[in-house]
Amino acid sequence: MSPRVNVVTRFAPSPTGPLHLGHAYSAMLAHDMAKAQGGTFLLRIEDIDRSRARPEWEAQIYDDLRWLGLSWPEPALRQSDRLPTYRAALERLWQHDLLFACSCNRRDILDALGAPQEGTAPPMGPDGPIYPGTCRETGRRHPGDPLPEEALRLRIDMAERAATAETPLSFTETGAGPDGETDTIRVAPDLAATVGDIVLARRDMGTSYHLAVVLDDAAQGVTHVTRGRDLFEATQIHVLLQRLLGLPTPVYHHHRLIRDDTGKRLAKRDDARALAKYRAEGATPDDIRRLVGLPTSWHPPASSL
Repeated sequence: MSPRVNVVTRFAPSPTGPLHLGHAYSAMLAHDMAKAQGGTFLLRIEDIDRSRARPEWEAQIYDDLRWLGLSWPEPALRQSDRLPTYRAALERLWQHDLLFACSCNRRDILDALGAPQEGTAPPMGPDGPIYPGTCRETGRRHPGDPLPEEALRLRIDMAERAATAETPLSFTETGAGPDGETDTIRVAPDLAATVGDIVLARRDMGTSYHLAVVLDDAAQGVTHVTRGRDLFEATQIHVLLQRLLGLPTPVYHHHRLIRDDTGKRLAKRDDARALAKYRAEGATPDDIRRLVGLPTSWHPPASSL
């Protein structure tokens, strides 16, 4: 019999606005999954976007989650405290010639992509328009070059070859992707065509979501990543980075998105569905659970008591 896995899940909000019903669903689902297995639920504050992160929003996150009845080991990990770790990973990839410096802005990328026909949309990847490779050669390192203080992109063709030299990329999905993908998901080859040279360090951040989330999940021992289905396509990027950096690949559980009455995914600007507003109107945590379709008054299963 294989040893029981100590399940570790996490909720990782950005302190850039109020938590809404979608955040509540994701946090409570991750909490319930961990507790049902006698595991650990973690909170991580993803505050690398210092231009938008605010202390008052971070304080509100703690307040809202405690009101929902969630608890976690304290203090919560904060990404802004981990910039040296992100820098070290970038240095490693740079020395292996897997990064290049990029000076393109969004307008430059769209202009370079052009359009074969009027009104035709450019090819899109998980991060938007697929990078056309403008700086791919001019921004590469030469022996002895220090890590540039510019935006850094992953040379994804070389990265994919290095990562898949022995085995293809794959991950285990216990939820479902946008088209119902579940179980063992094999990452389709030729990421250069479907993903492109993704940014791993933004000029004003020193890192990116993709790099930080991979390093943080590994550092915190996260075994099961629970997050919205809108991030399913990004998982292939994360699995690639895990392989390159010698990190474990957790189990992924992509869940449904909470939408408004028109079917639109909730965003932080949807103040009408902010948890603080529901609280002010007298809602209870069980009311929130009912609104998002989760069992009320969570209790551990009898087998774990």
